[in-house]
Amino acid sequence: MLWFMEGICFLPFFLVIWSSSTFIVSYLIALFEHDVDVIFPYISDTGAKPPESCIFGLMTVITAFASMATMYARYKYVEKLNEKAGGVPLVLNQAALWIGTLSCLGMCFVATFQETTITAVHDAGALLFFVSGVLYTILQSIISYKAFPYGCSMALCHVRTGIATIAFLAVFPTVVCAVFVTQTTLHRKTEDEVQYEHMFTKNTTHVTTKMDDILDPYRLDRPEKLYVSISVSIRLSLSLQDNVFHLVSAVSEWIVAFSFIFFFFTYIHDFKKFTLQLRTQFVDYS
Repeated sequence: MLWFMEGICFLPFFLVIWSSSTFIVSYLIALFEHDVDVIFPYISDTGAKPPESCIFGLMTVITAFASMATMYARYKYVEKLNEKAGGVPLVLNQAALWIGTLSCLGMCFVATFQETTITAVHDAGALLFFVSGVLYTILQSIISYKAFPYGCSMALCHVRTGIATIAFLAVFPTVVCAVFVTQTTLHRKTEDEVQYEHMFTKNTTHVTTKMDDILDPYRLDRPEKLYVSISVSIRLSLSLQDNVFHLVSAVSEWIVAFSFIFFFFTYIHDFKKFTLQLRTQFVDYS
């Protein structure tokens, strides 16, 4: 029997492969369509325009359901361990399941409401997904320690804690820096800005003047030159600052997302040890 077919470890195995493919495939399509920048776009930006938005939405919803199934299987596994050894409070196990469910719900919001259509709902779903997801990894790390040595090895407990710590530290710049990013279409330039920069490029020889040339008294009779030069300087300064916030937020977002993926990857070892069975019971009301 293949290793990923032992027990029910096909659940986390499928989740890891599928969720990774969701991010990578939508990114490659968006890149091919020239809808995003090459270096670290927001994950949502890679699924904001068709055709990549269709692929992103479908694959993300499937990821959410696969995550829910994996979380429920983990819940039942811990419940069974608790019957044998104890150590894990029932409330803690239930809290992890419900918080994980909220994270999956946020993922569905992100997939259904693109950021360029209903931004408020999309952002709320993303916030719910990231915050709940980080809390889930923290709770599951605590559960792993409490279930030791029956759940997993101490080394695996440390690995989960490390991944949860990385996700926890990365979620703050993801959210905070995103607040300071100028909300343009796909966090890129608007059409007016593109036209402006095109005009600026065509007239580079006129607007890339040194400051002492701009303030030259012989140019005071041409105030439009002074206005254009100062306007370009301000725009470039704001654009540079905006790019820094965008880069920090986007990199942190990718780190958090793949932290979740690697965390679920650690479930494969545990899921080899058990299976889930569906029992059907007929009730005769006659």
